[in-house]
Formats: sequence, structure tokens, C-alpha cells
Amino acid sequence: MRVVIVTESFPPDVNGVAHCALQTARHLAERGHTPLVVAPSTTAAHASDAAAPCPVVRVPSLPLPGYPQVRVALPSRRVAAALTAHRADLVHLAGPFVLGVRGMAAAARLGIPAVAVYQTDLAGYARTYMGAGEAAAWRRIRSVHTAADRTLAPSGAALRDLEEHGVPRVRLWPRGVDTVRFRPGLRDGALRRALAPNGETIVGYVGRLAPEKQVGLLSGVCGPDGVRVVVVGDGPSRPGLERALPGAVFLGRRTGDDLARVFASLDVFAHTGPFETFCQTVQEAMASGVPVVAPAAGGPLDLVDHGRTGLLVPPCDADAVRDAVRSLAADPALRARYGAEGRRTVEGRTWAAVGDLLIGHYTDVLTERVAVAA
Repeated sequence: MRVVIVTESFPPDVNGVAHCALQTARHLAERGHTPLVVAPSTTAAHASDAAAPCPVVRVPSLPLPGYPQVRVALPSRRVAAALTAHRADLVHLAGPFVLGVRGMAAAARLGIPAVAVYQTDLAGYARTYMGAGEAAAWRRIRSVHTAADRTLAPSGAALRDLEEHGVPRVRLWPRGVDTVRFRPGLRDGALRRALAPNGETIVGYVGRLAPEKQVGLLSGVCGPDGVRVVVVGDGPSRPGLERALPGAVFLGRRTGDDLARVFASLDVFAHTGPFETFCQTVQEAMASGVPVVAPAAGGPLDLVDHGRTGLLVPPCDADAVRDAVRSLAADPALRARYGAEGRRTVEGRTWAAVGDLLIGHYTDVLTERVAVAA
């Protein structure tokens, strides 16, 4: 199967869309298929593209004003040219919004089936950044995804949102986790002593530091009560968060085995963003044997079994986050039990298993196209 993955983000970018697109390309190549990636250009793309599991076509792009880590693709004929040159059997649209819209239009013109993967709560971001625009965001989402042969939602909450806003032909496709890289055995005593020299309970957040992530909700966790907050990631909110979270340790961006070592060395993982369609970092914490505190909204509803693998709290409630973290900080036996259950829960959610489910969706779409043509 010849597949073109048109993605709004790809490594060296560090985010859920980029990581999922990379894992998809890797799995397709490992299964004997022929993928090609089309992604926005970045200044550091050359080295990462050389290590990619398939060829990568870069489209000219500009940094998003006020958020230079996000690149927005410019109009280009390279998308249609890539689909044609690759002789694509199917187009995979990863988080389509700008470049994905052009990918969808090119696929339609060329008569190539398209699968659109919903990954970003753009309506929630519109509320966060503009205070309005949610209806316009849903109109764009609905327009792009309605044109696709199938839309894949990463969680039950995302699937319900799409269907309630009129998106047809939606199916569930979750995300995988690398249970070899992320594992409890990487817990590092030396790292823990460096982060918490007085033996504090280490509470970690991993992710982008941006307004929609609401990391400031951890302010109530910071304080002289035997808890050390550790923040991994970067983004436009970092300067403000360094002021809002006194005593917190900011490690910046971490990736690969280094990130896995940090995860395993946490005592509690706290996620604060209410707009997650899936929330990969929750799965990575669970794979690392770390109990989770997360909002009872979006993707975490599918991932966290409240009272068994972690605690779900009302979204955007700093007091609830503080109380949940403190309850776990005070009970090492409970943390150990939740962490062990979390690890058991995700052991079957490998990228290989999830990738095979994706290939099944591709096969269904191609079969349906043949049936309609007949």
C-alpha cells in the first residue's frame, strides 16, 4: 500500500501530532508498505528527515506569530505533486487544519481515498486564545472531515464531539505507547536526589508550556510541604510559569531515553490541560509505573481509571488538583498500587498493535471505494 501522510507537524517538532505521524510512518514501513510524509518546513528538519523511516517532502512554512514553535504551511503545489509522484493509494491526513486542508483538496481532485485523523481540539484552543471563534473552528473541522472517507477519533470523548458537531463516518483509533522505552525500571535515584535533595515527593508535568495546557493550576501544589514540582517542556508560557510556580524545577525539553528516565523517576504525574483529544503523556506516565492526576475531560477519561490507576478531577479546578496530588503524596502504598495497575493497563497498547488497527481502517476505506465504484 502506497500511503502519503500529510501532517501539520513532524519531527524535529515535539508534540502529539508529530510523534503519531512518525510512529505511523515507521509502522507502515515495517509492515512492508510504502509511506511518504508531507510536512511544513522547519529550520532543523534536515537532520531528522535523514533519520526518518521514509522520504519526507517539506512545504514552505512560517512560524505562528507569538508561538514560533508552531509552523504554518504556506500555499504550495508540492502537496499535489507529492501525491502524484508517489502514486498514492491513500492519503492519511494527520490533524488536518492548514496543510491537511490542501492535502484533502488534492486527494479529492486526484480521486484518492483519504483518512483524516482528528488530533487537536481546535475549538477549545479558539476559546483559550481568542475567547471566541469556537463555532468557526467547528465549521472548518466539519468541512475538512466530511470530505474524508473516514475520520479517526483518538478517544470516546473526541468521537462524541465529532458526531455531535455533524462529522460523519467517525471511528475510534487510539494511540500506542512505547512500553519498552517507558518503563518503571528506569527510576533513577541520582536524578531524584538532584531534583528533590530533601527527599520531597516529586510531582511532574510533561508537555508544551502554553495557555491551553493550564499548567498554572499546579501553583497550589508548590510549597513547603514535602512536594517538589518538576516541569518538563517548553513554550510561550514558560516565563510566566516560572513566576507562578515558586520552587518548581524547569527541565526544558526532554526526549527519548532521557525523557523516559524523568518519567520513571516521578512519584506522581499531573496533567492539567482540559482540551486533550487523547493525552499521550498520560499513557507514558502509566507505562512508567507512575500514578496520574488528570482532568475528567477529553482523552484522560479513556485512559485513567479513577481510583485504580490514578485520580480524575474537575477540569480547571486548582483546588481539586492540589487535593488529589496531596492525597497521593501522603500515601506511598496507594501510589505504588496505582502505578502498578497503570503499567498493567497499557502493556497491550503498543504502537505495533495500534498501527495494525490503522492499517485495518485503511483496508476498509479502500474496499468501500472499490464497492462504490462497482
